[in-house]
Amino acid sequence: MPGLRNLPYRRIWVAGHRGLVGASLVRYFRDHYPQCEILTASRDTLDLRRQDETERWIAHNKPDAIILAAATVGGIGANAARPADFLYDNLAIATNVIHAAAVQNVGKLLFLGSSCIYPRDCAQPIAEKSLLSGALEPSNEWYAIAKIAGLKLCQAYRRQGGHDFIAAMPCNLYGPGDRFDLEQSHVIPALMMRFDHARRAGDSCVTLWGTGRPLREFLYIDDLADALVTLLANYSGEGPVNIGAGREISIADLAVKIAHVTGYNGRIEWDSSKPDGTPRKIMDSSRMRALDWAPQTALDDGLATAWDWYVRNRDQQAA
Repeated sequence: MPGLRNLPYRRIWVAGHRGLVGASLVRYFRDHYPQCEILTASRDTLDLRRQDETERWIAHNKPDAIILAAATVGGIGANAARPADFLYDNLAIATNVIHAAAVQNVGKLLFLGSSCIYPRDCAQPIAEKSLLSGALEPSNEWYAIAKIAGLKLCQAYRRQGGHDFIAAMPCNLYGPGDRFDLEQSHVIPALMMRFDHARRAGDSCVTLWGTGRPLREFLYIDDLADALVTLLANYSGEGPVNIGAGREISIADLAVKIAHVTGYNGRIEWDSSKPDGTPRKIMDSSRMRALDWAPQTALDDGLATAWDWYVRNRDQQAA
């Protein structure tokens, strides 16, 4: 991990602190920036989809900076089943928080997007300039449209009011604290659960969605936290910043790694009638690398840590 950055902010609101990204950020600030006061608000006290609640909360708590990591998230199946939730929730969260931050003149806001904002068939590795250059991947377009709107809103407030609002676009994330839910999880926790259930049930075969051929990159969550703090300290620009691991792997090879980590020794088969999603997705993270940042966690090490966390918290995840 590069040396710690000079942060001029002392009251930082991590919106979405119970999610994978938010929880990692809270840990990161606690361990490396004890001088900062980290503000949080749970869903039962603040509904970010409600504009008046959001504006009152920011006005009362007066954060110096905001990292907007709150979102409604899920995998391909969840996106297909709940398109209205993915579009409405994420649009409302982004517009309410960004607008309220502008009204209250918050010193800095970092909006967290996703690599799914980029066109399905754009050139690889994906550069930030590819945004809006083609059609989105249909399997997650609802979420992507909301994230594009949030990014553009940050740009609009920069242009209109001079607000220091920036946006980061990470690749696929994983690590301790991930959502382990077969219906709503992203690929790594979903595969861990599938293989765990199959191993404990004695199943000789696990059938997975798609062909296994798509290529993805996966970033360990603590490496993302370090990148986001780097941006908070050292970046002020209108363009979004990609954050990727710089290494890609096929879903089939990923499945083999996860089967090994979980101790599953059975067969893996693929159901090609199910969607694959985008064929290949790797980020051009040169803009982020220029800020003296690089990921520190190898995929095998990160998977082992994520699996260990899941095993220790399995009963709570199932509740």
